[in-house]
Amino acid sequence: MRRIARNGGEVPLNPLITRDPVTGGELIVTRLEAPLSGLVIEGAFSLGWVGRLTPEQLAFVGLLVRNRGNVQKVAADQNIAYNTARNRLDDIVAALEAPDVPEEAGSAERDHARRTDVLSRLSKGEIAFDEALRLLGQ
Repeated sequence: MRRIARNGGEVPLNPLITRDPVTGGELIVTRLEAPLSGLVIEGAFSLGWVGRLTPEQLAFVGLLVRNRGNVQKVAADQNIAYNTARNRLDDIVAALEAPDVPEEAGSAERDHARRTDVLSRLSKGEIAFDEALRLLGQ
């Protein structure tokens, strides 16, 4: 775990949380801090596309970038099958392409939007039937 110097000591950096752990809704960043200079910026900032991904998906994206987009190398690094790595990448693409659902919408509306997206991808031939079943079962 990375550590940063702060308040005369070192503190660990927690992994980025991308969704509200209670509702699953969007989080906003309200404070940015530069530990070396002490600069603090406050406001309301979006996490952008990063906020659509889980921490596990962000780790996968980081590994994919380090391997210059080579899914086969990512699969080898994670000791998983190539098809499993492809499925994880497909899940990330689906999360990035999913329509925005207002935060006020309940879990039923979010679930409906997710299912509609999966069925749309299936009808366009972007994913296989088995993959659609797996995504709908989540």
